[in-house]
Amino acid sequence: MADPRVRISRQLAWISLAALAVLQLLVSFQQPTPTLVWIMRVLPLLIFVPGILADNLRSYIWLCFVCLLYFVTLVLRLFADPFNMVAILGMTSVVTLFIAAMLYVRWRAQEIKEELIDE
Repeated sequence: MADPRVRISRQLAWISLAALAVLQLLVSFQQPTPTLVWIMRVLPLLIFVPGILADNLRSYIWLCFVCLLYFVTLVLRLFADPFNMVAILGMTSVVTLFIAAMLYVRWRAQEIKEELIDE
């Protein structure tokens, strides 16, 4: 990863993934919910961690699809309560995660392609 854009987008994706997971836990603890519900809020995010650690671009792509589900739920929550700070932070982190993961896949794929051409 010689390109600084690749490194920055990967770090930003990790930070926003962690922020989104923490915010999902926070939402679950704010409202009295069963354990199964808060596990189902965080588990879809945690499924992708091994693939992201292994630098699997498909994991990033599928993470972008899952981000859309979180985006929809956060839009609904923001329409219900526009001044909910947790929902605003969640929306910020999900949009940041989507953009960072999408750009990481694009730039990393270009970098891999250039490495293959050079060999």
